[in-house]
Amino acid sequence: MVDKKNIEEVIKDAWRTYLTKGEMPAHMESPWFGRRVFRPLIKRMPRSPRCAVCYVPFEGIGGKFAKAFWNIEASKLNPHLCNMCENFATEYHGGVELEISMLFVDVRGSTSMAEKTSPEKYSKLINRFYRAATEEFYKSYGFVEKLLGDEVAGFFVPGFAGPEHAKVAVETGKKIMKAMGYGASSKPWIPVGLGVNTGLAYVGSVNSEGGVSNIAMLGDSVNTTARLTSLAAAGEMLISDATRQAARLKTDGMESRTLMLKGKSQAVTAWALKIGK
Repeated sequence: MVDKKNIEEVIKDAWRTYLTKGEMPAHMESPWFGRRVFRPLIKRMPRSPRCAVCYVPFEGIGGKFAKAFWNIEASKLNPHLCNMCENFATEYHGGVELEISMLFVDVRGSTSMAEKTSPEKYSKLINRFYRAATEEFYKSYGFVEKLLGDEVAGFFVPGFAGPEHAKVAVETGKKIMKAMGYGASSKPWIPVGLGVNTGLAYVGSVNSEGGVSNIAMLGDSVNTTARLTSLAAAGEMLISDATRQAARLKTDGMESRTLMLKGKSQAVTAWALKIGK
């Protein structure tokens, strides 16, 4: 009989392998269509859009087949990937600590905006913000953990974004700013501030009493990202020094800041990158 401790280690190993390599451990049973050797065959199934990793189709005859027989469809975390990740989280309750890069995007002055416009118009504006921000996450193989009020929070892991996930997070942040209208000749259509941080976090399934599993990121580094985001001005991205080092960013054009973040006992070094009006 396998004891509880061994089961927990097996689950941790599964999560670690999945998040760092993008696949299940070789010694664990996994769906045959999720194995690398079968991906060229799966890629021939009609039709796109399909998972960018395992090539399972989401539409057409192939998509209907995948949904009906494999319970595979587009992921809620990233529709450019399949939901094998969510299915994995449902089967293997748990998670693992690993280094990830986090990117939060927050609308500035949203309370004032809501006060000056109708609920319907405000809703359309926020939904446009959600779509623009999440699409950039998706293109970079990031995971959107949550859409909450006027904020989008997501993260990047090596198994999907690659070993340079810190650099990917920063570049994604720049693309999001551009999507909001920064760097263009006209005024941005919505004011946003961003926070980027790289550090150790717990990534795994969080289960409700109803048995619904969601993948979440937890830990001090996540809180630090949220605090950085709250201090970023409109048109500004605050990058932690940990991310700067991991991404090997040059500091030209960036302003160094020493910040006292709420709930933190020690000051945090960050770099402010202004995208421009």
